[in-house]
Amino acid sequence: MLFAARSATALHRLLDVLPVFAGDDRIARRFTLVPGSEFGAEALVAVERAGARTVPWGRANADRFDLIVAASPKGGLGSLRGTLALLPHGAGFGKTLPDEGTEGAPSGLDPAFLLADGATVATRHLLAHPEQVARLAEASPQAAARAVVVGDPTLERLLASVGHRDRYRAALGTGARRLVVLASTWGPESLLAQRPGLAAELLGSLPCDGYQLALVAHPNERSRLGSFDLEQWLEPALRAGLLLPGPHAEWATLLVAADAVVTDHGSTALYAAALGRRTVAAYDGGRELIPGSPMAQLLAASPRLTAAEELPALLSAPVSNGVAEAADAAFARRGRALALLREELYGLLELAPVGPPPDPEPLPVLAQPPRVPTAFAVNAGVEGKRVTVERHPPWRRAPARFLAAEQGVAGERHAQSAGLLYRRAERSAAAHRVAWTAAGWIDAALDDHPGCATAGVALGADLAVLRARGGPLLALELAPLAVGGRLIHTDPAAALCAAHARLLQRPDGVGPFTAVVGGRPFPVALRPATPEEAGHAV
Repeated sequence: MLFAARSATALHRLLDVLPVFAGDDRIARRFTLVPGSEFGAEALVAVERAGARTVPWGRANADRFDLIVAASPKGGLGSLRGTLALLPHGAGFGKTLPDEGTEGAPSGLDPAFLLADGATVATRHLLAHPEQVARLAEASPQAAARAVVVGDPTLERLLASVGHRDRYRAALGTGARRLVVLASTWGPESLLAQRPGLAAELLGSLPCDGYQLALVAHPNERSRLGSFDLEQWLEPALRAGLLLPGPHAEWATLLVAADAVVTDHGSTALYAAALGRRTVAAYDGGRELIPGSPMAQLLAASPRLTAAEELPALLSAPVSNGVAEAADAAFARRGRALALLREELYGLLELAPVGPPPDPEPLPVLAQPPRVPTAFAVNAGVEGKRVTVERHPPWRRAPARFLAAEQGVAGERHAQSAGLLYRRAERSAAAHRVAWTAAGWIDAALDDHPGCATAGVALGADLAVLRARGGPLLALELAPLAVGGRLIHTDPAAALCAAHARLLQRPDGVGPFTAVVGGRPFPVALRPATPEEAGHAV
């Protein structure tokens, strides 16, 4: 059988169908690249990454296949020989491209692509919702007569991964923060095109101990810009902690892990809504969104983001019933998609399925660990025994009380400007190594950086050692918060920021106090460090 992909997006949809044929040695799986898309190169990369065997387009046209599966009707699919099953390459059919096909129609429901010489190209249309069959019937009764509702295999995979959410968030280092995903489709009306600075604006506005930010970019945008250029463009935001998942599967992992999605008119947000995630609209309008589509319903039901500083209030607002209703209008047969696909595809092959019913493959954790910011602009307010800390990227334009930098990791400009220098104790298995003691490193850091007022070492999740210039060596004990049967930990570097602010105001400020980090009150105690703590290898 042949999987025919015109773009990386279409290929990724086809990869989610593969579990239908798992364990069947009667099936030879081949992939071909359908010509005609400027985004096809990324599809080839994805096929090679998967280790699948490819067939050149010319050879694919010469051979005959028992079954051809595609997720886009565009290209010369009519020249292929074999039974063709066609799936959508997104959710909800909510986007039209004004300069191609029938005006106002999505390509997946457009007779310009579904018919060739008046005849239907596909033997079977495998759709996600009965409403899509009705829309197809309006455009082409011939094609609609060959349509079957099977659900959405990509949603199936997301739903099957919900139980892995804690593992995904742990791998991302999210903790108790709110994970907000920016979802951008491609083209001139996309989030990246219309609001290219939004990620940086949100990073500058939202305290990093309360929020974590990710960007899901459409594979076509990666193809247009190139992954290297995209990452270079986003480098300041990536350095500040922005997550940028890979285009296949990892974007879905982020949706499962997320608390909210800020979206344009791309269908990624419909999957988020189906998972029960909050959605916030950031679409500036145009010609591409199809009125009355599930995506149009979702945007109408979601609060609109006009400025970065509005987001916390929007995330606390009541959620409209229209969000779930929009998802319900896009997805049917939930939990049954792979079983129904198996029935239809094996029926087209005229074979009996073998083995147990297919199970969706759980989504992977991100291949690359998130980058941990190494310098922060810090605002800290001290009121009695309560210190409130907010950390932001160092390039934030708003004034800050002091700069905190991780010595040896942050750039030297930030290290020389820092009021607080810190490091994290390393665990090395090297046979030959030289290690500072905590006290030795602190003294050296203060000597080498005359502008630094405090230096500290995080020895673990709940213990640090620090010294304010001219003061004694202190130990900082940081307790987690117990909430709803869970223990919430915060970054000990944030607690060091709180201790630094307290010691600036009260050099004798030993004893217990509360560090409010990410809006949560963490119990902290400062006391004289023990000889063992002072001599801890770092």
